[in-house]
Order: sequence, then C-alpha cells, then structure tokens
Amino acid sequence: MPDTKTPAVVAFVMIAAGIAISAVQGVFHGSLLGGVIAAAGAIPGCYGMWKGIQQETQSTLAISVAAVLVALAMGAILIVLRFVSLLH
Repeated sequence: MPDTKTPAVVAFVMIAAGIAISAVQGVFHGSLLGGVIAAAGAIPGCYGMWKGIQQETQSTLAISVAAVLVALAMGAILIVLRFVSLLH
C-alpha cells in the first residue's frame, strides 16, 4: 500500500511556505501571495481526503481534513491581515 499521507504533508509544507513569505513582510502585516500559497495547500489536502476515503483509512482522512482546514484558515488570516495593514 503506497503512503497516502504525502498529500497532507505537501499541504502543510505549502502552509509553512505561505507563513514564511508573510513573515518576510512582517509578522502582523500578512501577505497576499503568502495567503494564496497557504490556501492553495487545500488542493493537495483534498486529494489526500479523497485517497483516504478510497482506501478507507481514517488516519489519512483525519490528517487531510486537518490540512484543508488549516490551509484555508491560514490563507484567510494572511490575506485579511494584509488588507487590514493596507487600510492603516
């Protein structure tokens, strides 16, 4: 059985890359590019969910669901922080 947790790992790496890009511009200033990259981590996370459902493995499904939720939340936070910092 191939490792099905790889898409979730890729999603978490994309989230970390988005946070790193945002940190370059300032911790509380956010970043549009970082937010988009972090939110794009939901794509491999959704693929991981699909693989978890197909193989009926609860651990893969749970990790992938967490990856999707964290990716979307971090993407939204980084984008909203950028818009808020632009308004000030």
